[in-house]
Amino acid sequence: MGPKQDNLDNLKSEGDLNLSEHRKAWAKKHIDAETQRWLDLDAKYFLHQSLSTPCLNVLSHCAGANIEDLQSRTFMDFHGNNVHQVGFANRRVIDAIKNQMEELAFCTRRYTNIPAIRLAEKLAQLAPGPLDKVLFAPAGTAAIGMALKLARAATGRFKTISMWDSFHGASLDAISVGGQAIFRQDAGPLLSGTEHVPPPDCYRCLWGGKDNCTLQCADYVDYVLSKEGDVAAVIAETVRSTSVIPPPGYWEKIRAACDKYGTLLILDEIPHCLGRTGTMFTCEHFNVVPDILVIGKGLGGGIFPLAALIARADLDVGSNRALGHYTHEKNPVACAAALATIECLEEEDLLANARNMGSYALTRLHDMMQRERLIGTVRGLGLLMGMELVKDRQTKEPACEEAERVMYSALGQGLNFKITMGNIITLTPPLTITKQEMDIALNILDECLREVEEQ
Repeated sequence: MGPKQDNLDNLKSEGDLNLSEHRKAWAKKHIDAETQRWLDLDAKYFLHQSLSTPCLNVLSHCAGANIEDLQSRTFMDFHGNNVHQVGFANRRVIDAIKNQMEELAFCTRRYTNIPAIRLAEKLAQLAPGPLDKVLFAPAGTAAIGMALKLARAATGRFKTISMWDSFHGASLDAISVGGQAIFRQDAGPLLSGTEHVPPPDCYRCLWGGKDNCTLQCADYVDYVLSKEGDVAAVIAETVRSTSVIPPPGYWEKIRAACDKYGTLLILDEIPHCLGRTGTMFTCEHFNVVPDILVIGKGLGGGIFPLAALIARADLDVGSNRALGHYTHEKNPVACAAALATIECLEEEDLLANARNMGSYALTRLHDMMQRERLIGTVRGLGLLMGMELVKDRQTKEPACEEAERVMYSALGQGLNFKITMGNIITLTPPLTITKQEMDIALNILDECLREVEEQ
């Protein structure tokens, strides 16, 4: 006997599960024998986990906004694990990787290299305020770990305040500050001193302030800081990757509270750094500069895994210890990929395209909301967009079952996207998206919503 549906819904915070009956039905209809053979081998040799193995399908190709499976079916990818800011298989990034591999393919420890130095310099130039010291890591989760260690070294404290429902990675330290049941549940003792507070979600405000926000969520962080008294850092996503956007004034209050109690502010922008929200860094929207900024995912151009920690120069206090010390910390090929990615973002004006296409898409999503009762709210910042499905707009009961049906219906028509929190359709296309591509994707979504609404 499997887990109950309400238990499953509680585990859907970071994505759709592979335990769904809808997934089985989709696979039975769309997966051929050859693909199934490869899926069976994948399931045989990989450890199973609920967000990935067993997998849904097998990919053979990716380019631009599209992914292609073994059956030569193309899907527009409005998910992309948030690595595809410059599109999949970007030619500039590929050429930079090839050229660097011919010159210097790896940098052994004790040495540095020019691509790594240039990338660090570029990030320090781009980052807001006094953020001008950098460390690289092979994954965003690892960069979060470095940020936590740096906060301890700089403050002499170990406690943190983070948000329920947040995601900062899957390692033990990252799930300790993260707030999702699928990673924390039954994991055993986590890091001590990791306090959690409610996230700034105006649509589901715990203080009832949706129409008259008094920023009590920010005041509560101040209250916890005052009671604890010795917190090393507040760590949070600048904008939740479900596109939950904090209310005006929220980050200013959090910044002021951190300053009052000698607490560092760590902002996690791993999924939406480098232009997704229409600015190079998301915190630029909110008039706030953190003490430590963590970025990743798209930094490697959708090809190389690469993340970075960017900090204030006065936090350079760990010279007698190892904060990261990763084998691929200064990988010249990864750094060349990142430099090419940033060049592409700047020279092709992709941040402006993110703002323009995001504004256009959000208008269309609002139009859908006028017609479809399933849609409780839509929101977006650049090309980070979300549509929350509810059974009733008054009670706001999450429509998890309906969201899954919409997703698998859309997959059948060639549109791939992510569902988070069980009921939020999250749309994150590449920043290279055209109006024509956007229209095709939103037309599919609109049709699938109507289809589910009418069932």
